[in-house]
Amino acid sequence: MEDTELKKVLETLLFITDAPLPVSRIAQLCEIKNKERLEGALLELRKSYDEEGRTLQVMQVAGGWQLATRPEYGLWVRKLYQNKMTVRLTQAALETLCIIAYKQPLTRAEIEAIRGVEVIGPLETLTQRRLITVVGRRESIGRPILYGTTSEFLRQFGLNSLDDLPKLESFNIENMAAAAQSTAIELIEQESIPEPVEEGAPAADPSPVEAYAAEGAGPVSGETEAQAEVTAQEGPAPEPEPAQEAPVSEMAEARPEPALEAAVSEQAGPEEPQENK
Repeated sequence: MEDTELKKVLETLLFITDAPLPVSRIAQLCEIKNKERLEGALLELRKSYDEEGRTLQVMQVAGGWQLATRPEYGLWVRKLYQNKMTVRLTQAALETLCIIAYKQPLTRAEIEAIRGVEVIGPLETLTQRRLITVVGRRESIGRPILYGTTSEFLRQFGLNSLDDLPKLESFNIENMAAAAQSTAIELIEQESIPEPVEEGAPAADPSPVEAYAAEGAGPVSGETEAQAEVTAQEGPAPEPEPAQEAPVSEMAEARPEPALEAAVSEQAGPEEPQENK
């Protein structure tokens, strides 16, 4: 079979299949033993689709090859099937799937230890969606079931193998948290730093509330915060004027009466006799 005819056969097989075709299966169908020739023809077919700008693309996904629509035209496919092709997963199911994808094979107890909650419901959902499956049993007490991802998982997420998963180091979660914390500290410090004052310019007066707080005064008992704030805005109470001394004539007139003087002398007690010098 010539290369031109081989490309046409490959295009027909990839168009009609509903699942990715491995190279071994294509070689069996085309009766060609040279797999390198098949892989070269598939790469050339994919290159021609890309260069011509077709709405379809030749994808290497889930360990095989398949024709698929391009992401920018997925909206029209969803309109045709009215979202029947969309797989919706809860947050719990997505978290469980991520743990299995990166740490597989895992038992249910190991998944729950990582998530901190039970995963019976998410495991059932993922199994029904054919995204995970039982891959064996761990050789330990009770021989618990081990879970792993499927080829349907790779196909749904557009991956050729698990090696195509993003590396955990690329997420840089610890550095992201540290950066967020340092950013928050910088914002707090910037808010606490006063604005610079030009040389020779009068210093800005503090706000009434700040001045009130700086004096160490707080709302008196029975006074609400709103009243204290109003008092702070009005400013401190004026100091009482010093009492003026009365003239001598007025002081003489204001001497206590004799009865009052007698009462005071009685409270003071009798005076001790003085010794004759």
